[in-house]
Amino acid sequence: MPDPIYLPASPSEAIPISRHPSLRDAVPNGRASAPDTGLASVLAEQVEAHISAARNVTALLPAVEAAADLLIEAFTRGGTLYTLGNGGSAADAQHLTGELVGHYKRDRRPLPAVTLTTDATVMTCIANDYSYEDVFARQIRALVRAGDVVAAFTTSGNSPNVVSALEAAQTSGALTVLFGGGDGGAAAKFADRLLLAPSSETPRIQEIHTLMLHMISEKVDAWAAA
Repeated sequence: MPDPIYLPASPSEAIPISRHPSLRDAVPNGRASAPDTGLASVLAEQVEAHISAARNVTALLPAVEAAADLLIEAFTRGGTLYTLGNGGSAADAQHLTGELVGHYKRDRRPLPAVTLTTDATVMTCIANDYSYEDVFARQIRALVRAGDVVAAFTTSGNSPNVVSALEAAQTSGALTVLFGGGDGGAAAKFADRLLLAPSSETPRIQEIHTLMLHMISEKVDAWAAA
């Protein structure tokens, strides 16, 4: 535990910041730095860009609700959701799975969902023996059946392993949901439901994906708890 800092009884007893043992190393040269107005401006621009993108999601509400209904119908029939993505989108895929297998807000039964990025042995085996383009499609051909749902997260829509995964899912008789951005890229061709964030910037697309997966989780959570 650090030593306590005692305030001086009078201004004459004040210790210069450069000599104060608790603060000397926290401030360069013992002087407080001026605010970085350039950085503040950049951060403010990010906030405004986020607000603008989030505001435009209103137009997507029917598509988001349709995707939630698709999941509810699949779960009602005994189907399973499989999610996937690369990098930050892999984290989003796991996020949605966690909300369903665990719960979003309500104490209710677990729902069957699996993320195809989480088995390191399977992923590296396929990537090593075949190719990284096959890491999702091969798992889908092994696991996915008609009546299941495959949801892919991608900011570009052009990742070869995502495109091939959605194609394999449709071939297997599953329904597909694409969380994308812009026009959805090459993956849009193999999506039964398109959830395209209204932005071309990767950070904004990922932020909107989180918002949409939370909205889907809200409706599915309420259904499962009823």
